[in-house]
Amino acid sequence: MNVKIAKIEAFPVSYPTIGYFKFFEGPSGRSLGRPTVVVKMTADNGAVGWGQSVPSHRWSYETHETVQATIEHYLAPELIGLDPFDADAIHAAMNRIIAPSFSTGQPICKAGVDLALFDLTGRILRQSAAERWNRTGRNQIPLSWTVNVQSLGEVEKVVSDGLARGYQNFNVKVAPDSKFDLELCRTVRRLAPEGFLWADANGGYDERTALDVAPRLADLGVPVLEQPLPANRLTGYQRLKQQGALPIIMDEGIVSSVELEEFIKLGLLDGVAMKPGRCGGITEARRQVEILLDRGLMFLGSGLSDPDLSLAASLALYGAYDLKYPAALNGPQFLEGTVLLDPIQVSSGEALVPRGPGLGVVVEESKLGEAVGSE
Repeated sequence: MNVKIAKIEAFPVSYPTIGYFKFFEGPSGRSLGRPTVVVKMTADNGAVGWGQSVPSHRWSYETHETVQATIEHYLAPELIGLDPFDADAIHAAMNRIIAPSFSTGQPICKAGVDLALFDLTGRILRQSAAERWNRTGRNQIPLSWTVNVQSLGEVEKVVSDGLARGYQNFNVKVAPDSKFDLELCRTVRRLAPEGFLWADANGGYDERTALDVAPRLADLGVPVLEQPLPANRLTGYQRLKQQGALPIIMDEGIVSSVELEEFIKLGLLDGVAMKPGRCGGITEARRQVEILLDRGLMFLGSGLSDPDLSLAASLALYGAYDLKYPAALNGPQFLEGTVLLDPIQVSSGEALVPRGPGLGVVVEESKLGEAVGSE
C-alpha cells in the first residue's frame, strides 16, 4: 500500500491495583501498581496504531523502564521507514537490534510494538482480527477468577467475591507448599464444584514435589497443571508427561514457536497457556496457537494481568480461534482505570471481544499519563 512507519512513541502508564497479587509487589513488598508502556505507531499517511507492553519484574526480567528505553533508543530508530505490512521484515529488524538469548530477546517489549503494528495495519485495512484471519470465532470469552491467597482463611472470601461477580471458573496459584496447595484446591473445588479449576505453579515446584502432587491434584478434580517446574527443567517435564497424571501446560517456558516445536518433539508438554504479551505479540502468539491446534494439543488462554490494549489483543486472538476453556485474564479482577474511550466490557464472568478494526478499541489520548485514574 506504499505506507511507511513515520514515528513510534512510548508512554509509561501505570494502573491502580485492587487487592493482593504477588506479581505486583515491588522492593520491600510495596505495591508499584501495574506498570505498562503504551506504544503509538504513526504511518506517513497519518494512520495511527496503538499497542501495549506489560512487563512484570517478578515474573520476568523486563521492567517498564527497560521497555521504554529499548523502544525509544533501539527499536523505533530501526523501524522508522519500514513497510508496516511487512511483518517478517519488522520482526527481523527487532530481533537483529535486540538479539536473542535462549529465545526471543525482550519479548514483552517487542509485544507492544507488534500490537501497535497489528492495530495500525488493521485500521488501514478496516478489518478486525477475525476478519483479517478469515475466522468467525466467538464474541464472548468466559474468564477465570484468580485465587492467590497467603492463608487458607482467605480462600472462602476470594472465591465468594468471584462468584458474586458471575465467575464460575477459577485459576489457583500454587507452589511451593504442596500440602497448602492441596487443601487450597480442595476448598476451591468444594465452593465451585462445577467450575474449571486450573492450577498454576509459575515454575514453583521441584521435580520430586511436582511428581507427588500432580496425581493428588487430579484426584481433587483439577484438570490441568500449568508450569509446575522452572522453564529449564526439561527432563523433569519429560517425567511429568510420562507420568500422565495431569495434562502438563507450559507458560514461561514457551516464548517463540522455535522452542514450542522442539518441546513438542521432546514430549515435554500437553499444551500451552498462551500469552500474546509474553511471546512478542499477537503475530507470534497466533503462529503458536496454530501449531498447537495442528498437533491436537491444548490451547489455553492466559495473560499478564493485562489492561486495555494488551487485554484487547488477547481477547481478539482467543475469540477468533474459538478458545474452548475459560481464559485466565485477571486484569479486570485486579486493575482499575483505562485509557480507552470505551473500556472493555466484562459481565457475569465473561469478556466481550472487541469487534472494531485492528485491536478493536480506541485510545483516548488525553488519558495517557504515568498514572491512570479509575473510572
